[in-house]
Amino acid sequence: MSAFLVILIIAIAVVLWAIGIYNGLIAKKNQVKNIRAGVDTQLKKRYDLIPNLVSTVKEYLTHEKETLTKVTALRSRAMATNDKSEEFALNNELTKLLGGINVAIEAYPQLRANENVMHLQATLTETEEQISAARRAYNSSVMTYNNAIQMFPSNIIANIFNFKDELFFKAEDSEKSAPNVGELFK
Repeated sequence: MSAFLVILIIAIAVVLWAIGIYNGLIAKKNQVKNIRAGVDTQLKKRYDLIPNLVSTVKEYLTHEKETLTKVTALRSRAMATNDKSEEFALNNELTKLLGGINVAIEAYPQLRANENVMHLQATLTETEEQISAARRAYNSSVMTYNNAIQMFPSNIIANIFNFKDELFFKAEDSEKSAPNVGELFK
């Protein structure tokens, strides 16, 4: 009878251990989703600002029309995609182009004097900083989650319940350096 009791206690302990790991993995996965939603909120804010920025600066930046058109097209593609990798790549490219537009605005005294442009530029800069912070939080959450599903012993439970790695947001090499405005507006 006492051997049965010991086996029962061990079995209960193993089940409780597995439940604890499973619940921890679910919490980490939900944290990734929550922070990803925060990134999406900031990106939506950026997407909402782009048409205002483009329409406001379009009359001044006539020879940069191609860049403004590309920004608008990238915005549309990024909003429409359901593929995380593609969305990350499109947003990287969008970040690069928007940085170039901000630099170009600085080169036009009539734009710098326009209150609407300056307000939009400040709002866009603030939004870009918030996107950057949200991306850092997202990557941190992804690292914690990916570590949990890859490390022993939680990887056993993760494999049983088919938990998959999440993608990190990675900045493109071109984003790691200051934009060359001359090349952006050719």
